Amino acid sequence: MSPGKHIVIVGREYSSSTGTYVKNLINQLQLIDQQNNYTIIVNKKDENKVKLFNNNFKLLSTDCQDFSIQEQTKLLFEIKKLKPDLVHFTMTQQPIFLNLPVVTTIHDLTTVRFDNPAKNFLIFKFKQLIYRAVIKVVSKKSKLIITPSNFVKQDLVNYSKIAEKKVRVTYESAEFGDKTTEPIKNLIGKDFILYVGRPNPHKNLQNLIKAFEIIKRSQPKLLLVLAGQLDQNYLAIKNSLSPDLKDQIIFTDYISDQGLNWLYKNALVYAFPSLSEGFGLPGLEAMSFGLPLISSNATCLPEIYQNAAIYFNPLDVIDIANKINYVINDSSVREDLIKNGYIRLKSFSWKKMAEKTLTIYLEALSN
Repeated sequence: MSPGKHIVIVGREYSSSTGTYVKNLINQLQLIDQQNNYTIIVNKKDENKVKLFNNNFKLLSTDCQDFSIQEQTKLLFEIKKLKPDLVHFTMTQQPIFLNLPVVTTIHDLTTVRFDNPAKNFLIFKFKQLIYRAVIKVVSKKSKLIITPSNFVKQDLVNYSKIAEKKVRVTYESAEFGDKTTEPIKNLIGKDFILYVGRPNPHKNLQNLIKAFEIIKRSQPKLLLVLAGQLDQNYLAIKNSLSPDLKDQIIFTDYISDQGLNWLYKNALVYAFPSLSEGFGLPGLEAMSFGLPLISSNATCLPEIYQNAAIYFNPLDVIDIANKINYVINDSSVREDLIKNGYIRLKSFSWKKMAEKTLTIYLEALSN
């Protein structure tokens, strides 16, 4: 590859749940690539959040919404105007008629399979139909596809009927810088199970709550803490609780990074009941704080966590309860999980992810 290629990275989900991937990719590429020139495209609302410190990186903001006409027209024009040698879309949504070499990151197929009751039903179903079509088109037209796990790679190959050789796996990571804490006053001195993240249906929180009902029969003082902003899905869960659970399930709403760090450091265990994940970053975050992990055995999670978690069937409430009780009641099991978690974390690095992504760029440019 000749020096000074122009690579455009479209990271419009900078503030979304996959924004951690985009932020770390951009930061690490700035540290390792002094040869190529980059333009980073983000949404206007995020342009002040992006930190560029390498002179060969430039920033461009856009106001195109996902699944919109603007995405297919205005964004297409904005990218072509840059005359890039390669475009990396860090999510599936993109102008499907862009006739330039493209690499696409597809994080998972959750949207293909699960609804979101917090969204307007008809609008969501329409977007879901578009997404299902787009993911197949994008899979076929991209020179190479990046997935965060081997599970997603195989899932995508089966769904989109593309060749396995087109897909590259780049594991993500869970590297924390600032681990300062700020106590959550109403939880000081309390024993609690922790879950951090969104409450969408595929996260399977209803079954975690049913399991907690079983657990609290033998551990009446134990609490369940659900950390995440109170959106419509969380409010629906909260409003559906029976009276005897209202004081034992804590909804934190939005919480600072320091408050979240405190929860990770002070919980008894981390419970991850998800039915569908592309990588499972929250479990690695829990490990990084020395928090024992109890996880669903669904999709990619056993691949990512290996022997650093105790697994349960996410559809079996009794199994979830039994596994959580098992870990809470056995200090030696917790110690083993903590030790295995620290060892497992050494397999993941944002630097390694960015280095492998750069080799994927070079491969796409050379073909």
